[in-house]
Amino acid sequence: MKIDHIHGLRLIGHDPLLGYGGIGEGMSLQAAPDGRRIMWLAHEGPPKNFTGVDVTDPRNPRVIVQTDLPHGRVRSNSLETCGSLMAVAYQTLEPGLTPAGIEIFDISVPETPRSISFFDCSGPHSRGVHQVWFVDGEYIHCAAGAADFTPRNQLDDQPYRIIDVRDPTKPREVGRWWKPGTAEGDDAPAPERLPIDSGVRAHNTNVYPARPDRCYLGYIDGGGYILDIADKSSPKVISQFNPNPPFPGFTHTVMPLFSRDLLVVTHECVLDDGADWPKLTWLVDARREDNLVPLSVLPMPPVEEYGRKGGRYGCHNVHENPPRETALQSDTLIFSTLFNGGVRVHDVSDPLQPKEVAAFVPGAPEGSRVPACQINDVYVDENGIVYAVDRHTGGLYVLELEI
Repeated sequence: MKIDHIHGLRLIGHDPLLGYGGIGEGMSLQAAPDGRRIMWLAHEGPPKNFTGVDVTDPRNPRVIVQTDLPHGRVRSNSLETCGSLMAVAYQTLEPGLTPAGIEIFDISVPETPRSISFFDCSGPHSRGVHQVWFVDGEYIHCAAGAADFTPRNQLDDQPYRIIDVRDPTKPREVGRWWKPGTAEGDDAPAPERLPIDSGVRAHNTNVYPARPDRCYLGYIDGGGYILDIADKSSPKVISQFNPNPPFPGFTHTVMPLFSRDLLVVTHECVLDDGADWPKLTWLVDARREDNLVPLSVLPMPPVEEYGRKGGRYGCHNVHENPPRETALQSDTLIFSTLFNGGVRVHDVSDPLQPKEVAAFVPGAPEGSRVPACQINDVYVDENGIVYAVDRHTGGLYVLELEI
């Protein structure tokens, strides 16, 4: 394997996933009942749905199950595991198609995932579900359309929804929020559109047991929000961080660093060849959660070198400190993905001067549609083993931190 750049990380394993190496932003590490460790991966698009990889020995990852989608106009970009349950998001290519919703699987026997329920989010204006967050065994937080939600602009079709799964065989909605002005019938005016219009709708919907009354919500061109969800039936805005405009939009993830009173806010690159540059990751002071103040951005490799390297270049996602026993929780090291900029690790001990301390940039994987890697998502286990995936064909990379 060709490696374009590496420091502070060592490649210890790689799996091309049976030739279907295009992975979305669903990565979740299960501690299976029999003691094995299974990395579950949601594919970027058809024909594959999800893949389970045995990473008990991270140096020798091995696919144990890979499933197919029902047709070519649906994708399962996101998934989460909690114990022996897995929630998988289904989003269709255009509104009105099915399946569009959340399927819940029993994964107690990883080789044979068993569907136990489906929460339908289809409708005439719905593409279904883009993202799920499921960490407490009780509620799924998601970016999802609905049969009874009519956006004023079709790009604004996925509000934030809260699904009660305490009985996983009978999921039910208990709450919903959307930016006022984005739905038909709203009194508020329609939001401003950006020159590169990616929509004003939910993306990541992070809720942590450390603050179960808060949702940290990425809302694409609407910016990032902190919501009060103490009453799940009526989420309320506490504050918003939105540098768009003048920046070019697509707030993806809002991740709190609780011990530091900081937020990490990523903005996803969505166009090739630097066409939507700059897409940055911000550090935001949240000591007053009703008055969010930007402090710095994570340093980026030079756009002059990477902007025309091939494919997307800019931020995407971070390891989101999921509160499970198989995940690292760090308030000082940020692991992020930059598409053709690979995996980057930053030390934010000084939030005014974050520093890059490690990087891994593999060469272009065989069969990719662009002449560079497209590292799409990252997950770090409790032992500091870093798992990263390619958006197109590269599959799963396993790395060891050496800092």
